[in-house]
Amino acid sequence: MSRTDQKDNRRNQTAELHRMVMEDHVCPYGLKARDLLQREGFVVDDNWLESREETDRFQDEHDVETTPQIFIGGERIGGYEALREHLGRDVREAGETTYQPVIALFSVALLMALALSWAVFGSLLSVRGGEWFIAISMTLLGVQKLQDVESFSTMFLNYDLLARRMVRYGYVYPFAETLAGVLMIAGALTWLSVPVALFIGTVGAVSVFKAVYIDKRELKCACVGGDSQVPLGFVSLTENLMMVAMGVWMWLK
Repeated sequence: MSRTDQKDNRRNQTAELHRMVMEDHVCPYGLKARDLLQREGFVVDDNWLESREETDRFQDEHDVETTPQIFIGGERIGGYEALREHLGRDVREAGETTYQPVIALFSVALLMALALSWAVFGSLLSVRGGEWFIAISMTLLGVQKLQDVESFSTMFLNYDLLARRMVRYGYVYPFAETLAGVLMIAGALTWLSVPVALFIGTVGAVSVFKAVYIDKRELKCACVGGDSQVPLGFVSLTENLMMVAMGVWMWLK
């Protein structure tokens, strides 16, 4: 049965929702549950839990530890994630790997490069636009790491060969990558940006290749920050090879 047919079957069926709505707190998952139910065609019986005491009584009565709670046809479905699973929606498991952060980052970097190319040259496609794409990608990746340098450096130590010998390198790396990216966007101080990009890119590429393709280790990549669920592998290697390629290209220019 298609999703449209399932939605039609649910139309006008009532779903009972119990969620916290207090003066200083409105449960975001309750709002998301209500929205999902309405989009799936349910009539929502929206019950507000307007105090901590009222919430505690509800949880004790139904022997649950969290809200919101959804009931359909008299059956308790559970919270928001349980509702998604009940409706056949994707539910990401804790710690599940995903490429979504890097897809989003590289997509935005590409759009920014195209926008700059259009604004400067009146054309979407230009050699400088290609340079901007790599440089912007480097800068955005650096910013992701700079959000929590401590967390990044810890994850980085799992596989980077130089950081394992010189722990402080893990703290320097995000600043070096961001600086090189910004300078390459401007096309300035290539005597500084080129060696920085070549050095960190080469060390990174060798480290990732060894960890993934020689040692066959299954690790998370610190490329988009220390809380990343992106698997270490092709994407991580690509990031470093892009820096090496950009460094060589700028040097040859």
